[in-house]
Amino acid sequence: MNQLEEKRKEISAIDGEMARLFERRMKACERVAAYKREHALPVLDADREAQVIARGVENIEDPTLREYYVSFMNDVMRTSRAYQTRLLEGMRVAYSGVEGAFGHIAAKKAFPFAKVEACPDFATAYHGVEEGVYDCAVLPIENSYAGDVGAVMDLMFSGSLYVNQVVEVEVNHNLLVKKGVSLDQIKCVVSHAQALEQCADYIRANGWETLSYSNTAMAAKYVAEQEDESIAAIASEETAEVFGLEVLMRNIHTARNNTTRFAVLSRTQNLPASTDRTGREHFMLMFTTKNEAGALVQPLNILGAHNFNMRNLRSRPMKELIWNYYFFVEAEGNISTQNGQDMLRELSAVCAQIKLVGTYR
Repeated sequence: MNQLEEKRKEISAIDGEMARLFERRMKACERVAAYKREHALPVLDADREAQVIARGVENIEDPTLREYYVSFMNDVMRTSRAYQTRLLEGMRVAYSGVEGAFGHIAAKKAFPFAKVEACPDFATAYHGVEEGVYDCAVLPIENSYAGDVGAVMDLMFSGSLYVNQVVEVEVNHNLLVKKGVSLDQIKCVVSHAQALEQCADYIRANGWETLSYSNTAMAAKYVAEQEDESIAAIASEETAEVFGLEVLMRNIHTARNNTTRFAVLSRTQNLPASTDRTGREHFMLMFTTKNEAGALVQPLNILGAHNFNMRNLRSRPMKELIWNYYFFVEAEGNISTQNGQDMLRELSAVCAQIKLVGTYR
């Protein structure tokens, strides 16, 4: 055996060891994928991947090899993500609306590999997850233009699901018509009430009548089914593709920063590690106050005293108790730290009810 073959023999032995380690790693990926399915988490966790590679680089003694190690590990991460995606293809994700609606767009953005299934309303999607029909639901919680989605907030308060991910979808309203229809033929526009409101300036400028529909995608479906070419819809570009309509005018809405936030809700809570310090940790709380003076000030002061920055504070009426309200707080920070746990204990002492609705990054 010549010297080259001798050296190749050493590489072959290492390759054999790497093959065994590769199989072990992919089996571990299967367990990670199962956890992500249960907790409705995305396949890609960029922060985690960066941390793993950074720790591994520290073990490379030869500085010349470090950049090659990073390249090697990036390939390993891509392979792991591809395998996890394949394992999660059977995941069932519920949304409210029809294909092409913003809920459908959000569900596909959160889980592009999963089977997304339409539900007639928010409650059907939410309770379907509780009953095990679906793995998770993707439902809207807030629009930057119109505010919170009360029906979903109420489900979160009364239900048992947890928010483990938040997805943002930019809302772009477009004028959709049947093929070949021109602007001067339009007499009436159909869409969801919020979309009509957000495009009110454009509608008034053209002197059109309006017709409110249950959602933007259903409005597009309605227009596609009509013989009357004077009716147009306001909806997304994706909706036009679904129902065979043309986009006559794009971005006809007044507000240019119109975004809807969707919560990914699952049966199992996913708490961050107490050591996580990415700076992107957030949590959501819902609570009711005691019937006494200063009842709301106390929990807000506790949040401030523990240096958690509130990004959202809302109140909603409790339908079963007239003139009683529950409160929703969304804040920045890691609730799993000792500071976060201390805060929760203090809040429990001053609130009538308190619920950790979810955590996300």
